[in-house]
Amino acid sequence: MLRFTLERLVGMVITMALVSVMVFIIMEIPPGDYADRYAFRKYSGTGVNVTQADIEAIRADLGLDKPMVLRYLDWIGGIVLRGDFGQAFAFETSVVKVIGDKGFLTLGILFATLLVTYMISIPVGIFAAVKRASAMDYGLTIFSYMGLALPNFLLALLMLYFASRWFGADIGGLFSEAYADAPWSLAKVWDLVKHLWLPAFVLAWSAVAYQIQTMRATMSDELNKLSVTAARARGVPEMKLLVKYPARLAINPVVSTIGFDVNRIFSELPIVAVVLGLTELGELLLKAYLDLDMYVAGAILLLLTFIIVFMNFVSDLLLAWLDPRIKLGA
Repeated sequence: MLRFTLERLVGMVITMALVSVMVFIIMEIPPGDYADRYAFRKYSGTGVNVTQADIEAIRADLGLDKPMVLRYLDWIGGIVLRGDFGQAFAFETSVVKVIGDKGFLTLGILFATLLVTYMISIPVGIFAAVKRASAMDYGLTIFSYMGLALPNFLLALLMLYFASRWFGADIGGLFSEAYADAPWSLAKVWDLVKHLWLPAFVLAWSAVAYQIQTMRATMSDELNKLSVTAARARGVPEMKLLVKYPARLAINPVVSTIGFDVNRIFSELPIVAVVLGLTELGELLLKAYLDLDMYVAGAILLLLTFIIVFMNFVSDLLLAWLDPRIKLGA
């Protein structure tokens, strides 16, 4: 198991190294840089004639005049050695300070969504397989089709509408008015937890529907295996039998898609965040990219990619723990 973990860890490091190069290249693709944008915003409409020499001076002051390779090495070296993601030019402070709270809130939404997804889909999928071809099974199948057909942002709009129309409640945002601008405290964290259920439910909607059907299908296959029949013949209690034999193997396809679920959540979060008025990194990423604030955009892309790669790493470890054949290379 230790060798398996080290192999996956080395693979994760190599992947992130390659991703960092790709992210930096993406940051360099737009024409121009922040020096051009800074000069335009500062002197536009003032009547001041900005020369190319002025822009070059601004570029040198910001450290953007160095060759691309040197800037990449400075950037990645600062991240690895000091945890420094560079300067946020538009905010005139460090990138870490700019993305700090929004990064924390994005992670909170992500893990709350994953928790809701698997807490619902795994037991419900097992139940649907055990009660296959029953009225409950057909009902869950219909629910799954609805989850796959109804977009998450539309579900968010419906929930906001009915909450406002029927209950006169505003369920958008991540904090109550009393805590929106308050410093962090246990009370504010608890207020955040109380507001996380809505975005978590909305973002988990389609994933729950998909994973229920995945769990139902794999569990149905495992229930028909001779090992389950033999265990049942030995008098193993039904609940213990389900958990120990078919469920442990049936859960593998669900666990293996954790990274894909994280990727899907990050893809759907920006539009859901707009509908629900959430604070997250998607809006900041778009603004930074339009402003050519390269280190902010690069840090966000690198952070989101690292989370996806890390969750794939966790998925591999969970699979090895659930199914020892994976560790043995079977």
